[in-house]
Amino acid sequence: MSTGITSVKYVIEAKIEVDGVVDRNDIIGAIFGQTEGIFSSELDFRELQKTGRIGRIELTSTSQGNKTVGKIFIPTNLDRFTTALIAAMVESIDRVGPYHAKVTIEKIEDTRAEKKRKIIERARAILYEWEKQKIPEDDEILKELEEAVIRSKVIEYGPDRLPAGPEVESSNELIIVEGRADVINLLRHGYRNVIAVEGVKVPKSISELTKKKRTVIAFLDGDRGGDLILRELLQNSKIDLVARAPYGKEVEELTGKEISEALQRAVTVEEAIKNIKHLTTEKPSQMPEELAQFIKEVDGNLMAIILDESFQVLAKMPVSELAQKMSEHKNMKYVIFDGVVTQRLVDIAATLDHDVYLIGMRIGEISKRSQNVHIISADQLVSN
Repeated sequence: MSTGITSVKYVIEAKIEVDGVVDRNDIIGAIFGQTEGIFSSELDFRELQKTGRIGRIELTSTSQGNKTVGKIFIPTNLDRFTTALIAAMVESIDRVGPYHAKVTIEKIEDTRAEKKRKIIERARAILYEWEKQKIPEDDEILKELEEAVIRSKVIEYGPDRLPAGPEVESSNELIIVEGRADVINLLRHGYRNVIAVEGVKVPKSISELTKKKRTVIAFLDGDRGGDLILRELLQNSKIDLVARAPYGKEVEELTGKEISEALQRAVTVEEAIKNIKHLTTEKPSQMPEELAQFIKEVDGNLMAIILDESFQVLAKMPVSELAQKMSEHKNMKYVIFDGVVTQRLVDIAATLDHDVYLIGMRIGEISKRSQNVHIISADQLVSN
């Protein structure tokens, strides 16, 4: 909008309604004519425009049947009090030509406030970009140096050039992890006798290396990928103990304390096999096809469904209420839910004298099993 003044503080915005068809010049003429002489000549619109106190009056109008409606915009660089007075003068207009008219002030925009808001937004954007490009602080520099030193300690072992720590050959103990990032994290916390398999298929060089060690620990992620690698290791390598990251976590993201605790909790191969056996307790092909529709219903909704042996719905509820509802339905057969199968749910199902199938999206750590409780991951059924 061209205002005709060099500095605009406020813009008066008003709505006008005329009970007849008029043009732009009629409305502008009414504004000048009906405000003239109300106060001193200094407040006449023509005088205010001459002295640059108000700008060019802008008007948009349309005819709607036998009426004319429009918007009036008056820019000013007056103070707030005088601007409010000007707005009230405009609102006093009650005729345009021979027709009755009504003017309503809709708002007075403070252009400086709007400009200030845009400046602040731009300042934030500039600061954000600046922060991304700023010179690293001392602790960041030290961390980068530490990372560089640790990475320099990673060696390549065997014909497969597997990432490993510098003591992978000299130490009597060996820690086997999944990937290079796991090796780097263990090196960061002082474990130098570590090597990565770099995939589900275990390289022959690792199998040969394990035969030379007094103790071999498989230290794997707390997910199904870790289970798969463990099975492969047990088929091809000498493994004495198995350590796992907490469920849902990866070895590469563990803190020094979490690494130490996980290694201290390492179990025998026999115990580790029992812990992962729940993933294949029931083969998907043995499960009724009717369950698939219920799995799709709960997936992503944090909901649970309890069914009887005839696949009749006994109850639907949020996962947070599942443990309580399971205790109330003694004839439940299938429990399908968007959540983690936990020891608590297994214990509740174990109190019943018939088989119960717990079908969850994920499987937690189950230390105590029951013969009548069958634990299945939902993705096995869906993928089948």
